[in-house]
Amino acid sequence: MKEYGTEQIRNVVILGHGGVGKTIVSEALLYSSGAITRMGSIDDGNTASDSQPSEIERKSSILQSLLFVEHKNNKINLLDTPGYADFVGEVVSAIRVADAGLMVVSAQSAVEVGTQRNWDNLDGKPCIFLVNKMDRENADFDKAVSELSDAFGTGVAPVAIPIGSSENFSGAVDLLSHKAYEFEPGGKGKGKAIDIPADMEDKITEYRLKLMEAVAESNDALLEKYFENGELTEEELTNGISNAVARGNLFPVMPFSATQNICSDLVMNIIVDLLPPPNYLGEVKGYATPEDEELSVTRKIDSSEPTSALVFKVFTEEHVGKLTYLKVYSGSMETGQDLYNPNQNASERMGTMYVFRGKERFEVKKMSAGDIGATVKLKNTGISDTLCDKNSQIVYPQVDFPNPVIDIAVEPKQKGEEDKIATGLARLTSEEPTFTYLVDSELKQTILKGQGELQIELIVSKLKEQFGVEVELIKPKIKYRESIKKSAEGHGRHKKQTGGRGQFGEVYIRLEPKPRGEGYEFLNEIAGGVVPNKFIPAVDKGIQEIMEEGVLAGYKVVDVAAALYDGSYHTVDSSEMAFKVAAHTGFKTAFMKANPFLLEPIDDVEIIIPKEFTGDVTGDISSRRGKISGMEPAGNFTKIKARIPQAELYKYSTTLRSLTQGRGFFSRDFSHYEEMPHEFAQKVIDESKKEEE
Repeated sequence: MKEYGTEQIRNVVILGHGGVGKTIVSEALLYSSGAITRMGSIDDGNTASDSQPSEIERKSSILQSLLFVEHKNNKINLLDTPGYADFVGEVVSAIRVADAGLMVVSAQSAVEVGTQRNWDNLDGKPCIFLVNKMDRENADFDKAVSELSDAFGTGVAPVAIPIGSSENFSGAVDLLSHKAYEFEPGGKGKGKAIDIPADMEDKITEYRLKLMEAVAESNDALLEKYFENGELTEEELTNGISNAVARGNLFPVMPFSATQNICSDLVMNIIVDLLPPPNYLGEVKGYATPEDEELSVTRKIDSSEPTSALVFKVFTEEHVGKLTYLKVYSGSMETGQDLYNPNQNASERMGTMYVFRGKERFEVKKMSAGDIGATVKLKNTGISDTLCDKNSQIVYPQVDFPNPVIDIAVEPKQKGEEDKIATGLARLTSEEPTFTYLVDSELKQTILKGQGELQIELIVSKLKEQFGVEVELIKPKIKYRESIKKSAEGHGRHKKQTGGRGQFGEVYIRLEPKPRGEGYEFLNEIAGGVVPNKFIPAVDKGIQEIMEEGVLAGYKVVDVAAALYDGSYHTVDSSEMAFKVAAHTGFKTAFMKANPFLLEPIDDVEIIIPKEFTGDVTGDISSRRGKISGMEPAGNFTKIKARIPQAELYKYSTTLRSLTQGRGFFSRDFSHYEEMPHEFAQKVIDESKKEEE
């Protein structure tokens, strides 16, 4: 395969809300470039992107897919991403290594929640908007442009406008070249030059004027020339746009039909002509070591620099093994090259290297700065790790993955398979960075944490397929806490006589509540040696043991000061164990007198929904004992901030999707503990007693 230099590469992530047609967009570009001989379809399960059995079965993308097309002597690396919120990790890692976005929107409803979320994740990178489904009923390009401008600013500007709409959509007028192109529906995506339709002249003039003004405003020299001449040449317009696009001041919009393959070659022209190559930024910043806090080391994005690369995906493929996907930021990477992984303090030898068209792999000997591909059989390298020249080290910032939003507990269907589960989960977390798990000794449960029920479902099916272990999903327990509201005293006495030496210890304990979050304090108030010094640590230890176990409902006790103020001992029969047991009893007695209560964990929740669902969602939050702390409009959406008890968030992602027709997203983070209302606390206490029995 031909080698491409940095200037000839474009790295573009395909983004969009679920169902807007991202996979078929990539299919159309592949077909039009000659990379594939026929277009696949989602229904037939034969697209280049969605090649995994789970994707074919569900008829939607689950993994990001790396595909390259060659156009005008350039290599375009396309990263096709899933639109479903559960797989946001695939989106975030693809955005990290892309230099620009191709945001696919629907001609019927341009700005969905997923569009907004992906825009936020792009974080200022260059972006082209592709108004797809122009062949569908109710397609409205002007309305889509207006929605995009309202949501993302005045920098949104068409560089081509459609000829016709719905079943009459047949091509586009390129505003840069001022030429019209007609396409054969379902053809090869190559436009045939035609005369500009007479009835479009006014609209072309209007949009071209807006485009020139937007370009001129991004550059003082062009603005001056535009005022002088009232016009910019095609070259000035193209160069001006590409600079404005690269700086994030201008966002071109294109009409498109992926299923009919109309305008594909125009889209590829725009990608090559207007989007920046990887070295546009000049250099990248990194840390000197993994422990550093300052981005103090830089690398020019150039093949003459020392080699460095960032790993953004790991995937295990049958018959191939572990594939490590990476972007080369500087230098070049070759098969057999020895590189260093500073994150793991390990050396790695590069195995066979590949570039991809979805499921198709093409072996390459070398990848230049800016290129994206994969290598095999790296032993110690995972997602977010840096590979670099050992004599010129750099550590790139890690991919910023979102926190999990759901917790589900898991247990084996057959006893004795806990080790198998642990092995499988450890492997799967290395490939799914937005999924994690923990074996919680306090709750005595294995807890899976992820982005949604579908992601967890797929993890469970992988456990069965790849590791031969079946599990059941169950409701996770909540980490409640116990505390007290007032001071109280308790007496504990342990006396046991079983022939020979006995056991004796007696304590008097006073408990006092402490401010929230201040933890445990032990006070030794013994005077006159009524409890010898050597037994006092045993009392402290006994109290801490019973606090771990809980008194009210079996949950940890927090924010309590315990004072040992009196007691007695036996010169022969007293022991540390006797005083520990006495401390258990004394603490329990005092605790139950001290007006005990349950604390529950509260999460900060941020929800983004289309504004028409605001009433339904706020009503649901109230029914979950949630408190809304803020609401703000965001275009056609509402952003709601609330605090909701963790116990009320079980399977919330499913409820939110149901309430918003699949168009709502949320994120959550632990906030604090607060007192649980008595009637709810009593249910927890009763359940705990039943379990104990």
